[in-house]
Amino acid sequence: MDTSLTETEQKLPEHQAVYRKIRDMILFGEVLPGQPVTILGLKDRVESGITPVREAIRRLTAEGALQTLGNRRICVPEITAARIDEIYFARFAIEPKMAQMATENITDKDVRELKALDEKVNEAITAGQIEHYLESNFRFHFRLYDAAQTPILRKIATSLWLQVGPSLRLVSGRYGTSNLPDKHTEAIEALAARNPEAVARAIDDDIRQGLDLMRQALGV
Repeated sequence: MDTSLTETEQKLPEHQAVYRKIRDMILFGEVLPGQPVTILGLKDRVESGITPVREAIRRLTAEGALQTLGNRRICVPEITAARIDEIYFARFAIEPKMAQMATENITDKDVRELKALDEKVNEAITAGQIEHYLESNFRFHFRLYDAAQTPILRKIATSLWLQVGPSLRLVSGRYGTSNLPDKHTEAIEALAARNPEAVARAIDDDIRQGLDLMRQALGV
């Protein structure tokens, strides 16, 4: 994964661009659970100054995506059975509801864009490209959730994904992309039919399949 700032990120205020870059490193599993990193190491990887890196670390620590270990070392928290249960309890409560609310605002253009994003997910699965799968899967879900127009819930959902993303990378690496389930097709069909209950069920099933696979892979 290229960790230098993209053209879009370079147009953002530096602290926001650096936050997004480090956030994506965590979301898409470039930094694995328990793997220590340093402020200077992150500074070099994102090609930025120390101050915006520190600010990004502060935000990500508050969101539960990072923890500080002392001596300027930082790591992604190790996953545990209790942690998984809490994260997924919250995901089940929030994400299907966001998907249901999104259906009330969805347009044909939105549905086409979601289909295109799902095609990228399928391409990554076929090619065995784990990082591309993780990124495309995230983009699909949050393109849908954005249609709900619920910024507070979106912020919470992003925090939950940040806390589970590195472990999803481990699961994907262990089982390969061909075994990664999703219910995107069912969700898209329900969106096209403007059936909010069916969309919520599809997202609930999608989350549940991911949880089952994670528990099996991590033995928790």
